[in-house]
Amino acid sequence: MATRTTRKKKIYKVVFLNEGKVYEIYAKSISQGGLFGFVEVEGLMFGEKTTVVIDPSEESLQREFDGVERTYIPLHSIVRVDEVEKKGPSKIHQSTDSEGKVTKLPTPIYAPTKPE
Repeated sequence: MATRTTRKKKIYKVVFLNEGKVYEIYAKSISQGGLFGFVEVEGLMFGEKTTVVIDPSEESLQREFDGVERTYIPLHSIVRVDEVEKKGPSKIHQSTDSEGKVTKLPTPIYAPTKPE
């Protein structure tokens, strides 16, 4: 008798900087993507719309990404990517430099060179 193995669906928590704020979003798939220097994030996951208590931060993110099938985040903006067991609340919060006095310069990304 064949047994079924249950596969857990992977969920990724992606933390990145955008306009001086830290975004935490959850997605079903991430990859290097086809655009050099960008991380492709697909299948964004948000809380159920039927819940009574709605986090304004998550609701704001849901509106911002409404209709987005896939987003590309610059590699230098990514703070961290975690594979998690379950989805948590997506949120936006201020970075530690809340006054915006520090401007982060983009780090150079070099393509691998072919050996001669």
